[in-house]
Amino acid sequence: MIARSKAKGAIASVPDACVDLSGLDDAVGYLLRRAQLAVFADLIDTLAELELRPGTLAVLIVIGRNPGLTQSEVSAVLGIKRTNFVAVVNELESRGWVVRCVSPADRRVNALELSPEGRQILKRALALQAKHEERLASRLGEHGRSQLLAGLRSLITEGETSRQSQVPTASRSGRRTRG
Repeated sequence: MIARSKAKGAIASVPDACVDLSGLDDAVGYLLRRAQLAVFADLIDTLAELELRPGTLAVLIVIGRNPGLTQSEVSAVLGIKRTNFVAVVNELESRGWVVRCVSPADRRVNALELSPEGRQILKRALALQAKHEERLASRLGEHGRSQLLAGLRSLITEGETSRQSQVPTASRSGRRTRG
């Protein structure tokens, strides 16, 4: 049973063994979410010494490996809403890890690069992330890890293909239609 604690809206933790999870215990979406929470909890703990979150690490990785991408390009590739992404870049810039530069391709937009300090932080973060990945691999086994990655990539690819086929496009008459 899920019990509410005295704190407004807080839910007390109850072992899954006490709760009937029929219908959820074999639902891919539910298990993915639970696994994501467990994996992120470990990664958050791992990155705590750098005061870095998993999403911010992803931004540093993309910028570090692709210097000169625009803010829009980085946010799009990571699936972060542009309005939310500005705050992430502002934080990284204020920490001295990311530099906004005028894009040589289009002077109206900002290109992103890591500062020397940002490159050092990324190097440390990648070493910590590698330890995190080792812990996951030890739980899954190398074959299990490979299978999981293949399955996740398949779900991502199928999901992106499905979403793209539902994007409205302009017809010859000028009305928007489903493509």
